[in-house]
Amino acid sequence: MTRRGLLAPAIAAVTAACSPLGALNALGPRDSGVRRVASGVSYGDDPRQRLDILAPTAASARPWPVLVFFYGGGWDSGARSQYGWAAHALAARGFVVAMPDYRIVPQVHFPAFIEDAAAATALAGDLAGRYGGDPRRLGVVGHSAGAHLAMMITLDRRYMAAAGAPDLIRAAAGLAGPYDFLPLDVPASINAFGRAPDLTLTQPVAFVRPDAPPLWLGHGTEDELVHAEDTTILCERMTAVGGRCEAKLYPGLNHADLIATFSPLFRKKAPVLDDVVAFLGRELA
Repeated sequence: MTRRGLLAPAIAAVTAACSPLGALNALGPRDSGVRRVASGVSYGDDPRQRLDILAPTAASARPWPVLVFFYGGGWDSGARSQYGWAAHALAARGFVVAMPDYRIVPQVHFPAFIEDAAAATALAGDLAGRYGGDPRRLGVVGHSAGAHLAMMITLDRRYMAAAGAPDLIRAAAGLAGPYDFLPLDVPASINAFGRAPDLTLTQPVAFVRPDAPPLWLGHGTEDELVHAEDTTILCERMTAVGGRCEAKLYPGLNHADLIATFSPLFRKKAPVLDDVVAFLGRELA
């Protein structure tokens, strides 16, 4: 059986696997030293085109770097209200963090959710200064389907250009992301991307380029939903064309584990948060 044949039944369960992560909002604890400085800021007319912004409470001699965090959910579920703990973790380490919702299937299909990601990122750049952030040092981070969004707006120049901010993204980090998933052979991907006239345009691996912002990609070796091979393939292709990419595989972690380690409850399982922060701190210095 092909790699895609083995992967197909598992991808269909991505949404179900990601949903319990929202419980971490209720379970706590969250990192301290963070405040929510903006809630429900609109970047479009749809109710899902809203974002929240969190910022460190500590004083800083210079503006903080800025991150936009995209949660996962198989392109058809998820809400920013479920992932405050992840945004808190990043903000507590010295970033102004914007966390947007975005339109999802079946309301929209490719490329609408990617266009939303770009529009939200552009607005985060516009607003960063008023909350102590430096838009010249902006990166994007995503998990699962959110990692797909982050890589698409980083690698395919058209999205950020259309949002009026072609050079805004300076670095990108992806956690357990699907980057090379053709042919479309499960409901989640078919529903999200099946109407695209050219399916190659849905794949981050199609847009590797030597002048892309640096990438960091992480994956768990026990991920049965999106195999670690996706991370390996994207990083190898970036490197092959002269781009910059770092990949790290985490033994024993599954799909949900990778982002769950951002929570204080599970942080000792693996240094994923430390690794992401080290990369972004270096690239956005």
